[in-house]
Amino acid sequence: MKKKSVAVVIVSNGPGELATWVNPLVNELEKINNSQRDGNKLDFTLRLVLVPCPNATGKEFLVANSWNKFELITKSKSFWKLLIKPSSFASWPKRGIIIFLGGDQFWSVLLAKRLGYVNITYAEWISRWPQWTNKIAAMNLKVKKLVPKRYKYKCQIIGDLMADINLNSEISLRNKEKHFIALLPGSKKAKLSVGIPFFLEIADQIAEENKNVNFIIPIAPTTDKNEYLFFQSEKNPIAKYYTSKIKTIRNIKDRYFDYVIETSKNTKIYLIKKHPCYEILKECDLAITTVGANTAELAAIALPMLVVLPTQHLNMMNAWDGIFGLIGKISYINRFLTFIVKYFYFKKKKFFAWPNIKAKKMIVPERIGNISPVQIAKEVLFLIKNREQLKSISDNLQKERGEKGAAKKLASIIINSIKKL
Repeated sequence: MKKKSVAVVIVSNGPGELATWVNPLVNELEKINNSQRDGNKLDFTLRLVLVPCPNATGKEFLVANSWNKFELITKSKSFWKLLIKPSSFASWPKRGIIIFLGGDQFWSVLLAKRLGYVNITYAEWISRWPQWTNKIAAMNLKVKKLVPKRYKYKCQIIGDLMADINLNSEISLRNKEKHFIALLPGSKKAKLSVGIPFFLEIADQIAEENKNVNFIIPIAPTTDKNEYLFFQSEKNPIAKYYTSKIKTIRNIKDRYFDYVIETSKNTKIYLIKKHPCYEILKECDLAITTVGANTAELAAIALPMLVVLPTQHLNMMNAWDGIFGLIGKISYINRFLTFIVKYFYFKKKKFFAWPNIKAKKMIVPERIGNISPVQIAKEVLFLIKNREQLKSISDNLQKERGEKGAAKKLASIIINSIKKL
């Protein structure tokens, strides 16, 4: 006989987590349960709770809803209302499991306590609240070692959910003549205002020295090609510091790419709308990227990267988002904040790229400060000529990750937990 229905509630946030953590787990749960004989199948419903996240695109609900896998999906803006009054969204079974798969681990702890459910945390780098977590699914041994001794019994190493990404093996861009470089200038307006003119100039500088380089930009879901035109124009005050401009941007009929940019210096840059596009990124020799969550995603596919953060434009804070954008409009506050950030924050903070932060050592090169596109271009040209150095970066990134098979192991933990309820 089937047990009474159990709610399996997944807590997540951004597009990367949905694609690389949530989707594989949901598929494995479905596969394991369908493999059971009819009398042994478990009666559980899948629900997805999206939580507040600065890296979210706002399209997570639509993406998850298109899978037709969840009985209920709540939007991130509704999270606090859900905590206060869960019944306003749905009736909740007495028994259930909360699984953390993205965002702040504290959100899943709060929700589990509110609903009286078991809490399982997938810890990619660290388990932050082991005392309030029933089970910890760790990516690797390094994560387990960070769990306090008295809570280690809760922890099981399952491997790396991102290692289970099904990359399309039919995609092959590599050849002996051409190098492929991914450019990731950012997704938020504050980063794009600097990133687009800065990265266009990097591409032109590289192309001037090496004609055998193809450039690729994965367009973030929150941006479109019109923003690329805007931020390289005179409407963006930062663009005046750079000579590279977009001559044309047009649709193309191609198996992998959607648009092509041609710069004023005739450099071609191919744009991809598909998100995520790990299969194509995996084919690149190198990525040039801003700081942010994208460095974690590149690390997951072991793609060598050069992380750049030009600080010479920090005084243009009226282009920033949020509170910095508001107070940055006041000139003396702008100058004061710029001074604080430059001379205290940047000097105190040791690493900016996620793989370096988590490894507590320099795995991927970071270039932070008053840097120029010419400097970055020279370093990129050096790196693509030195395959062994790129391989070393890739190998070190891979060492920080976990083994394959994590989705299946996590699904088994959930299934076994349901049986014990």
